[in-house]
Amino acid sequence: MPGGIGTAAGDGAPDSDGHPPPAVPADATPASEKSVRGVLSRLPALIAVTRGPAHRVRFVNDAYTEVFGPRTTGTPARDALPELDELGLLPLMDQVHRSGKPRTVKARKVTQGSPAGPGTPARQGYFTFTCTPVHHGDPDPENRGVLVFGADVTDQVQSAERLRESERRLHDTAVTLQRSLLPQELEQPDDLRVAATYQPGGTDAAVGGDWYDVITLGAGRTALVIGDVMGRGVRAAAVMGQLRTAVRAYARLDLPPHEVIQLLDELAAEIDATQIATCVYAVHDPSEGRLHYASAGHLPILIRDPDGTVHCVEEPTGPPLGTGGWIHTSGTVPLGPGCTAVLYTDGLIERRDQDIDEGVAALTRALAGATGAPQVICDRLLRSLGVTSEHDDDVAVLVLQYPEHTGSDAELFRNASLDLLGGIEAAPRARAFASGVLASWRFPNELRDLGVLAASELVANSLKHGVPPMRLRLRRTDRRLIIEVTDGDEHLPRRRRAEPGDEAGRGISIIATIATGWGSRRTPGGGKAVWCEFALPT
Repeated sequence: MPGGIGTAAGDGAPDSDGHPPPAVPADATPASEKSVRGVLSRLPALIAVTRGPAHRVRFVNDAYTEVFGPRTTGTPARDALPELDELGLLPLMDQVHRSGKPRTVKARKVTQGSPAGPGTPARQGYFTFTCTPVHHGDPDPENRGVLVFGADVTDQVQSAERLRESERRLHDTAVTLQRSLLPQELEQPDDLRVAATYQPGGTDAAVGGDWYDVITLGAGRTALVIGDVMGRGVRAAAVMGQLRTAVRAYARLDLPPHEVIQLLDELAAEIDATQIATCVYAVHDPSEGRLHYASAGHLPILIRDPDGTVHCVEEPTGPPLGTGGWIHTSGTVPLGPGCTAVLYTDGLIERRDQDIDEGVAALTRALAGATGAPQVICDRLLRSLGVTSEHDDDVAVLVLQYPEHTGSDAELFRNASLDLLGGIEAAPRARAFASGVLASWRFPNELRDLGVLAASELVANSLKHGVPPMRLRLRRTDRRLIIEVTDGDEHLPRRRRAEPGDEAGRGISIIATIATGWGSRRTPGGGKAVWCEFALPT
């Protein structure tokens, strides 16, 4: 810029002998400098010009005066322009004076002076300040100066803040929507301890499609499911909500895992053929100590044995849901007392800079060292895998433990079974066995009588309509008594109204009347199981 602003006399600085400079009449100011001053004075930006290492004030324009009030020229900026010190600009001006290179600081908050009237608070705004060297080529430091240019960016800053606040509200709303589609409270089975966690990914407003559920099936069995609809947004969330609802409906049919996955596969294609979804559905039977499962393109279940060994359950796995044309199959794996199983979505282990197998290996190592209650394990796995609130993908983790029952718990969780060979002696043997077992478990007489009656009716139904092999199984937990009869025929019984003259058809009606609940299902390899349960008094 023209040198008049940075070099004209009359700014109060002493000469080389220490004497004050002579006064310069106002009309002695060069015309070029007057022109520059006139232009700068009319600019809406804040302008201040200083000279020398002490940054003596040479000029401030009208906009600067309006914001900070009048300033005295010839005085060092530290005294005359204290606001520059408060804004942290003086060190920056020192750098500019020495180096001759401009420097900028963005969006500094400024309290504007001269309130509108008594009791009126001062206005606050935001300015971006640029410090530019003036006459840096002059060898005399006293002749070099700095021009401070302050641009009002209040509107931009406030707009950006409003945008961030809007995005934050949208993200919070999206997370609330996602969580509302997940179970508000997990069902807690008698024999398993279960916990789950969901961590939304990123800070954008798009919801994800990760989901999980725990469904008690009756007879002590529990279904566990976890899935992931690929992508983000309302469409992914909508597909996820429909799949989760369908799983609960299919689970109530007590179908084998592969049949549930098969039905989900067909449903997913009908809902939205463009959406890719993975899912694993598993059923735990405490009487067998096994986990039956089927997977549609999902990551393998991890199981931690009582000795700390962790292994992947990898087969069988079919393609993702909605692809069609694939016949899914079920697998089974031991899950006895003391074991822990982990189901999870890819957000837990997948990283852009590593292979997914490395992520599974890292999770395996983390699970090997994770002990404690299921919720504690969930939290430890998230920490070990580096999942934070800034993680860029949704994460769902479902942990189940089959605890070992010792001490007083061992008295509450007990099993007894009797193989039935058929013939007319099977029914009285079953009644005697049930009576003796229930007496040894110290049930009240009323509950014991109901249990013996239920066992007798279930065995009679199996003898009449089933085929060997037959077995009566009794199980008690801390909350219920379960009576179950299995046989080799796969035709499931139906409850029907028996007419007064009918000799058959009353057994299941009696069971439904006296028991808290009843049901039936097909068993692997053919055959069926018919069960009923009684809630124990609290």
